[in-house]
Amino acid sequence: MGRKDPRVDEYIAKSADFARPILTELRARVHAACPGVEETMKWSVPHFDYKGMLAGMAAFKQHCAFGFWKASLVMGGAAKADDAMGHFGRITRVSDLPPKKVFRDYVRKAMALNDAGVKVERAAKAPKRAVTAPGYITAALGKNKKALATFDAFSPSHRREYVQWITEARTDATRTRRLDQAIEWIAEGKPRNWKYMK
Repeated sequence: MGRKDPRVDEYIAKSADFARPILTELRARVHAACPGVEETMKWSVPHFDYKGMLAGMAAFKQHCAFGFWKASLVMGGAAKADDAMGHFGRITRVSDLPPKKVFRDYVRKAMALNDAGVKVERAAKAPKRAVTAPGYITAALGKNKKALATFDAFSPSHRREYVQWITEARTDATRTRRLDQAIEWIAEGKPRNWKYMK
């Protein structure tokens, strides 16, 4: 038996007037096609799970979107990924949705893929190149052994944040001020954006 999530009710209720009937219809269609579906919220929008992620929907200021997690396998070339976040383009009224039978067939195909444990191959992200600090940064770090040791122990992303922050300064005065501040924070073991971390 499927499961509805009260957070999805709240999401629909808070959506724009035009979006409520669209989201309600999408929700009903998913439950009709997949009685075992479970609702949840992911990335602050409603999602439908069935033996893994199945699909999701969202409301925006002027349109709604619906997308399948494995859209390339479910819909093939019929997916309209260029026009909106989802795979049916910008949905502004219920009549923009595909016919009920077509929609049901898509949901059932997505279910079959999850039943079979099929995974969608995602393009591998290109590795970010190693961070190379300019000589004036490494020289400043070399004068403070604690800062140097901490900087070397930082993850590449933390090192990159500091290097970018310092090197992107427009004036020498700003660059010097940022470098001094960076050395102080690094010596204390703080990443660049420590103020915003929980």
